[in-house]
Amino acid sequence: MSSGGAVLVTGAAGFIGSHLAAALVQRGQDVVGLDNFDGYYSKHAKLRNVESVREATSCDGSGTFTLVEGDIRRPGDMMQLFASVEPSSVIHLAARAGVRPSIAQPGLYAEVNVGGTVNLLEAARQTSTVERFVMASSSSVYGNRSTVPFSEDDPVSEPISPYAATKRACELIGHTYHHLYGMPVACLRFFTVFGPRQRPDLAIAHFIDLMDRGESIQMFGDGSTSRDYTYIDDIVAGVLAAHERIVAHGYRIWNLGGRHPVTLRDMIETIAHATGKAPKIVQMDMQPGDVERTCADTARSSKELGCVPKVTFAEGVARQVAQARAERASLTN
Repeated sequence: MSSGGAVLVTGAAGFIGSHLAAALVQRGQDVVGLDNFDGYYSKHAKLRNVESVREATSCDGSGTFTLVEGDIRRPGDMMQLFASVEPSSVIHLAARAGVRPSIAQPGLYAEVNVGGTVNLLEAARQTSTVERFVMASSSSVYGNRSTVPFSEDDPVSEPISPYAATKRACELIGHTYHHLYGMPVACLRFFTVFGPRQRPDLAIAHFIDLMDRGESIQMFGDGSTSRDYTYIDDIVAGVLAAHERIVAHGYRIWNLGGRHPVTLRDMIETIAHATGKAPKIVQMDMQPGDVERTCADTARSSKELGCVPKVTFAEGVARQVAQARAERASLTN
């Protein structure tokens, strides 16, 4: 399988990966998607994501999409894949996700997130065609900082979950590969991404489903915690811009955030408005590992990547509700 010049997208069957792969092929780019269909959530949902990418390839002037099933934890497999594909660049989105599950399985998170990233970086640096490496980091690396907004220059030495620690470790190993081998590496700190096809375990998708079915939702804490929600289209635009511009920077960390944090209680009210359903709230204690707030300082990404969020939280939630209902209807017909 030779796809020289292709972009290798890891985690291509996931929420962000499938949207990104579709955007790339619509730009005329050939994409090789890698995914191991991890059982963290339904393979059926991921296959629907893949189908959405394949639909994008049917457009005139679009690039190609090839899906490869594989595991980033296997260094030999990654070396073989890179040798076969000879990608021009890597956009690494594959990871073991979730703050709370990482507390129960810290070893697995380190193996997948850190070990897998090292395997990809090593394969990339030994493949002469790879010109740049873009990886997904997370706003969770900031921990429970009391000052907002969170800037890329803030100290991030106090993560409060294994997931956050693995993401910071990936940033550091990315810097090492840039220092040693001159590889351009971009680390993108995503701030709570939402929108159509969002992972079903994430709060907005989960709450939409529960409210539509008339079931109660669990609100952890008093509702005052806040997140800087970022719509999927704005995230994809940021990833594409970083992919285009990282060579000029060498190594760079960029925040990709929505710039307007929303409290948990306001998030629930926004979903209630979009669904037309009154929420049945069950208040629960705060969960260990959860941060109290996230808020992105986007000055750097705005200046250097031209990234300015375009989709408001209310508009994005309405789109997500419409997509979730359409998908549910298609499955029942």
